[in-house]
Amino acid sequence: MMACLCLAVWLAGCATQRVDWAARIGHYTYDQAVAEMGPPESEAKLSDGSVVAEWLINRGTTYVQATPSLYTPYYGGTTTVQTAPSRFVRLTFGANGQLAAWKKVYK
Repeated sequence: MMACLCLAVWLAGCATQRVDWAARIGHYTYDQAVAEMGPPESEAKLSDGSVVAEWLINRGTTYVQATPSLYTPYYGGTTTVQTAPSRFVRLTFGANGQLAAWKKVYK
């Protein structure tokens, strides 16, 4: 019984809710975005009055894996470097202040 309870709590903790940005188009404001996600990493106001802003969702990381060589006792082997980019969400708000478009951006 305890194992089932622990499993249920673990699975509930691992479940993340994804935001349905498409459903928010037309009735989600810049102020709501700032209240929900904090200030954006960057933003720009366009000449037509619209605002484009980007929020950091996941910071990129770099992984390094060193594999020693069995045949070279002093140095050698291989080093593998993998980089995962940072993930942003770019929200475009129209001149009326409502969400007009969204996009995932990787930098």
